[in-house]
Amino acid sequence: MFALTQGSQNVNVFFRLTRVDQMKAAAFDYIRPDTLEAVLEALDRAGDEGRIIAGGQTLVPMMAMRLVKAELLIDINHIQTLAGIQTSNENLSIRACTRQAEAAASEKIINKLPLLAKALEHVGHTQTRNRGTVGGSIANADPSAEIPIVARCLDAKIVALRKDGERQICAGDFFYSAMDTALEDTECLTEVRFPIWSEEVVGSGFHEVSIRNSDYALVAVAAQLATDFGGKCTRAAVAVGGCAPAAVKIDAVEKALVGKPLSDAVLDEACGLIMEALDPDTDVHATAEYRKRVAGRITRRVLEEARAEVYEARNE
Repeated sequence: MFALTQGSQNVNVFFRLTRVDQMKAAAFDYIRPDTLEAVLEALDRAGDEGRIIAGGQTLVPMMAMRLVKAELLIDINHIQTLAGIQTSNENLSIRACTRQAEAAASEKIINKLPLLAKALEHVGHTQTRNRGTVGGSIANADPSAEIPIVARCLDAKIVALRKDGERQICAGDFFYSAMDTALEDTECLTEVRFPIWSEEVVGSGFHEVSIRNSDYALVAVAAQLATDFGGKCTRAAVAVGGCAPAAVKIDAVEKALVGKPLSDAVLDEACGLIMEALDPDTDVHATAEYRKRVAGRITRRVLEEARAEVYEARNE
């Protein structure tokens, strides 16, 4: 049984969960503001004691395991302006509360950002994708989560809003470590902007290895390649998840591929650079040697997949 009381703040719901003995999570207050402005007001008042909740697919289990404790949960599910997908010639923008299932089915993403569409196929289970949000996956920053890996690969911009202004954070500066980001306590992640490459021919690939289907990946790799119509690589990006505290982009691969035809020998050279760049840890799920070996193998697969798309596009 929960005690339900009416709050005096600018919110629809305000109640205190009082029966700790029947819950795993520590007691917390909960509010559901009507507007984004009210969300920012609540965050400003709460400081480091407040947490945003949307889909809750990562935050709630962590609270239940007492890995995260929040005095105040601020529910943003009903903020209409925080959902939706828009495109321009330069970017595809996904608002924070957009469900992962909606993103996976989006024709805009399939057509404009196929790398993200491929990654979304691997995100959790159908049930979690129905609740989980794109912004939640970015904000919780699991080192092997698919959406942050694509964001890191393509140098997406994360938009953070607080009472006194907005800032855009490059994915390379956003992810510090597992569950640790540049997002400040008083900021609400509102949008993720993925750049759309404008090169003549673009191909992409995404693969991951996990213990069971839809589990968190042990290792995951995203890659995107661009070539001119002659087949020479003009741009390349590869990011690896599960081999460091946060997804890591291997810049050496771009240097190895750009300016060259995408031959087997060139791809072999690039995969070798991936192996040299990674220094994973051993944990209860896999040894460091295993993660490193798998990263090299699936990097080769994603590069071959991207190359095949490039060849197909050139022949159309």
